[in-house]
This record gives sequence, C-alpha cells and structure tokens, in this order.
Amino acid sequence: MKGFLDSLSGLELLFACCAVFGTVLFVLRTILMFLGHIGGADTDGQVGADGADGGGAGADGAVHDSDLSFKTLSLQGVTVFFMMFGITGWMIMRMGEFHPVVPIGISLLTGGLMLWLIKKLFQWAGRLQSSGTLNLDNAVGQEGTVYLTIRPGKPGKVQLAVQERLTVLEAITEKQEELKTGQTVRVVKISAGRLVVEKS
Repeated sequence: MKGFLDSLSGLELLFACCAVFGTVLFVLRTILMFLGHIGGADTDGQVGADGADGGGAGADGAVHDSDLSFKTLSLQGVTVFFMMFGITGWMIMRMGEFHPVVPIGISLLTGGLMLWLIKKLFQWAGRLQSSGTLNLDNAVGQEGTVYLTIRPGKPGKVQLAVQERLTVLEAITEKQEELKTGQTVRVVKISAGRLVVEKS
C-alpha cells in the first residue's frame, strides 16, 4: 500500500483522496437516508410543544421543510462534487500524460455538472409534491412504529408515513404505559404540535 501511494504524483494523490472522501460520504449518506436517519430523525420530527420544529412548523400544524431540503441539497451536492471530481481526475490521469490543467479543468466541469443535476433533481422532486408542507392533521388515524421510547409525561419519536412520506415526528402519550422502540402505535390526535399516540 505504501509503495502504491509513493508511486502517485501529487495531483494523482489529490484526485484519489477526493474520490475516496466523496464516495465514502455519498454511500454513507445514501444508506442513512434509506434507513430514515437523514431528513427525518434529526430535523423533520423535532416538533416542539409550541408547534415549532427544526423544519419550521407553524401554528396550523404544518411542517415546512424548505430549510431541510436546502441542507440536504448542499451536503449531498458537496459529497457528489468531491466524488466526481476525484474519480474523473483519477481516470484522466490514468489514461496518459496530460498537462495538469486538463484533468483539473475537466474534473471541475464534471463536478459542477453533477451539482447542477442534483439541484434539478431536487427541484423536480419538489414539484411532485402537491404541497410544500406536511400537515400533521393528516397523521391522525395512521399507524407507525416507535422510533424513540415514549414515556408518560416525556415525549419520544414515532416513524410513520404521512402524505406518502416516511417521516419521524415527536410524539407523546396520554396513557400511563411506556411505549418502547419498535412497538406499533396509532395516532389519536394532535396536541400542541405533537402527535398523541397510543398502543395499536
């Protein structure tokens, strides 16, 4: 391994590091996204007692997620940029001898193109939604699973599908029974911007 690294030029090493860095972050973020740990557990579901949350829930019980979309676009865009910049540059360097300006220029163009495509993809996905807000009232009657344990008098979190979106929202119970992670629950009402759930 050391011999391989020693054989690389400075520019090749730069491209290799960018490719590994971007690819690892991209794969990790994609896996976490599918598992529901990005775009849900940390932002979507942080609904406070006053109806405020990380995404900006209003008094009407709707969760606005424009800030979340911007953050996701920015982070995902950066990882994709580094990944494509590194991979493209590495491939060009392996193809033959070029002036450093050539692989750097093409890699920057490729990374920029991927950033543009990611932006367009998010815009397209946003247009598919009939509304830019998540109305908590639509969660009433829905079933989900406990994401973080809910104790009497202490809120937890529930993962469920609302408006065809899988999300994690803050929830409480009015019962004196603890609802543990993994249990199936049903939303009975909305109170102060939180879901009120009970064992299903």
